[in-house]
Amino acid sequence: MAQEETTLAEMTLAGDDAVVPFHVEPLDARGRAVQLGPMLDSILDRHDYPEPVARLLAEMIVLTVLLGTSLKFDGKFISQTQTDGAVDLLVVDFTTPSSVRAYARFDEEKLARAIEANATTPEALLGAGILALTVDQGEYTQRYQGIVELNGSSMEEVAESYFRQSEQIPTTVKLAVARIAQRGEDGFKESWRAGGMVVQFLPDSPDRMRMPDLPGGDGPEDADVEDTVEFDDTWLETRALVDTVDASELTDPKVGVERLLYRLFHERGVSVFPSNPVADDCSCSRERIRSVLESFSREEFAESIEDGKVEVTCEFCSTEYVFSPDEFEPSAAADTDETGQGGSHA
Repeated sequence: MAQEETTLAEMTLAGDDAVVPFHVEPLDARGRAVQLGPMLDSILDRHDYPEPVARLLAEMIVLTVLLGTSLKFDGKFISQTQTDGAVDLLVVDFTTPSSVRAYARFDEEKLARAIEANATTPEALLGAGILALTVDQGEYTQRYQGIVELNGSSMEEVAESYFRQSEQIPTTVKLAVARIAQRGEDGFKESWRAGGMVVQFLPDSPDRMRMPDLPGGDGPEDADVEDTVEFDDTWLETRALVDTVDASELTDPKVGVERLLYRLFHERGVSVFPSNPVADDCSCSRERIRSVLESFSREEFAESIEDGKVEVTCEFCSTEYVFSPDEFEPSAAADTDETGQGGSHA
């Protein structure tokens, strides 16, 4: 324990809302770990989702920042589920280097029935559908998108399935979400916290990982990468160590990312690298919304007017933007009727 305290005391700890890359060289394991606090609480508090929905979205946020902060270029990383369950849509946008925004869509009646039946696991709430992970480097580039079926009982299993099928990299994922009561000036207040870790087997030597039968080759299309990969016991040891992580350790601010990594890998030696802060930061603006409205046809613009104005609410940050039809070119507003009434919001 004395060695742990000395080692950690010499470090600048990342704290909340900062992703920490790490490398366990003897195990050829690389990964990223994070604890989310105020950033996550800000997003979930603003949306005020029912708790089962908030927990699902929190896990998606953790997964997205762990993967998005690994981008080596300017761009976006987008995680999105589309399903037939009570929670039919989860979307998390990460824009380099640090901006995060997120929202969920759910059917209130289906959700109420699920809660009443105590069927609030991710599998039960999401139902059948897909997880899409998209990398967007911006204008003049082609998007890359990987899609995997939601066939796991947890977001961890779904993410691991994605890496097995799309990336062919042995990967283990840990995600956890909690509500913690903290004392403030007005007494105790509950706040959201979450944590996570993605660890991958990425040996420098090709002799430690050989893939003779990748999907698309001579092997079966549904081959599991850990069935087709030949490697020594290092990855098995890595998985065994990561499997000892308790959900409370991932969310407890008294543990912290660096201390948790030390607990897991100190016998092998773990190197941590400068952290990547993440923030609740939506990219919407009045100018961007105005640009979208200007692209509407006359009919679409007319249908967007209600009570003589156009109101647009950002689904990610809930900011409301109000426009007068007079602000736009006559070509857009020309077909509004005399009362200024329309059928729906933009």
